[in-house]
Amino acid sequence: MIRLELKREPHWLDLGHGVRVHVRPCTTALVMAARAALARGSEPVMDEAALGARTAAFLKTLARLAIDDWEGVGDAQGQPATVTPEGVEALMDLWPIAESFERHYLGPALLLDAEKNA
Repeated sequence: MIRLELKREPHWLDLGHGVRVHVRPCTTALVMAARAALARGSEPVMDEAALGARTAAFLKTLARLAIDDWEGVGDAQGQPATVTPEGVEALMDLWPIAESFERHYLGPALLLDAEKNA
């Protein structure tokens, strides 16, 4: 049975290390937009390193589309940073943050996909 309990409104995610991001709902449209954006500029992959880079690029693209605000993110001088596409990518370059974003933001949608295939 599929449970319809995914968040449908923008919400805050706590990513640890004092970082919170405000995200749009993880909808089919948003995930497909990230996949399409990535597909427009990518080559087929044949090795695991390239596959890892492609997965990271997908996660960064999804984060750029989803994150519209944040807390606990500062610039090089320690001042609160403004959300920009480059800033979101830099945030996703931090492995613990990217892993937490994937687990908390994309995870519930992936669990739903797993439930429908069970």
